[in-house]
Amino acid sequence: MPQAGGLLPVLREGDPAPALDRGEEQGPIGQNKKLETVWARVRGLQVHARTSGGPAPEVRTAVVMVHGLVVSSRYMIPIAERLASYHRVFAPDLPGFGRSERPLQALDVAGLADALSDWMGGVGLERAALVGNSMGCQVIADLAVRHPGRVERAVLQGPTIDPLGRSVPRQVGRFLLDVPREPLSLIPIELLDYLSVGTRRAWRTFRYALEDRIEKKLPNMRVPTLVVSGSRDPIVPQRWAKEVVDLLPMGRLCVIPGAAHAANYGWAAECAHVIQAFLDEGNRPPSGGSQ
Repeated sequence: MPQAGGLLPVLREGDPAPALDRGEEQGPIGQNKKLETVWARVRGLQVHARTSGGPAPEVRTAVVMVHGLVVSSRYMIPIAERLASYHRVFAPDLPGFGRSERPLQALDVAGLADALSDWMGGVGLERAALVGNSMGCQVIADLAVRHPGRVERAVLQGPTIDPLGRSVPRQVGRFLLDVPREPLSLIPIELLDYLSVGTRRAWRTFRYALEDRIEKKLPNMRVPTLVVSGSRDPIVPQRWAKEVVDLLPMGRLCVIPGAAHAANYGWAAECAHVIQAFLDEGNRPPSGGSQ
């Protein structure tokens, strides 16, 4: 098993992509499983989620996908469908986003983490592997620190916010650099989700993300954690991705060559490949029966 703080020996910077293209890749991860809609009431609000349905295959842990700023679980569908071949997968729309109902006031990172914890309890998930992108990583970090029993393993894909970029102009500039590096099909998804959320809630949530100090929480995330970074991600530069790993007690880094910020969408096959390898470690029985 790879050591904490090292690279997951599945995909590294400079390595060729695995034998999984973005079209019709072979093997279980390529057999995309369509998702179903489920609803749960959380703190008086109806929360929408997409799920692969049915019991988790064998004894593998359930997986919860956590979306980023303003967007909804829709852009998590490509990777969720791939991972659903192995796990029962859930992709909720956090309160205020997507098809979920909106609280009167925008929730900060801690409020979103509390809502996610309540939602997990509402759908019968005592604990799960949490996979997030962008601000979703901030929600996972907060959840892992304040509700540690909920998180079995964590995957932080493109974790924000880089302390050296913690300002509105820098974040906007990095976002504009990222847009042309993402698939064109992501643009209408992000635009429709933004229009659904509205400018006022989007701006308030953005400010909450900037105020959140994920770097103070990472040292207290006491679960195996994989940081997945795109080599062409301007929002989360490689320097910051490596700092995140250094701050984590049980962290390691995997770089996906050519990927931008939303690797979960545009590089879903490669991303699912490395995440599945990481999750499989938690499903292996102890060797030789030793502890």
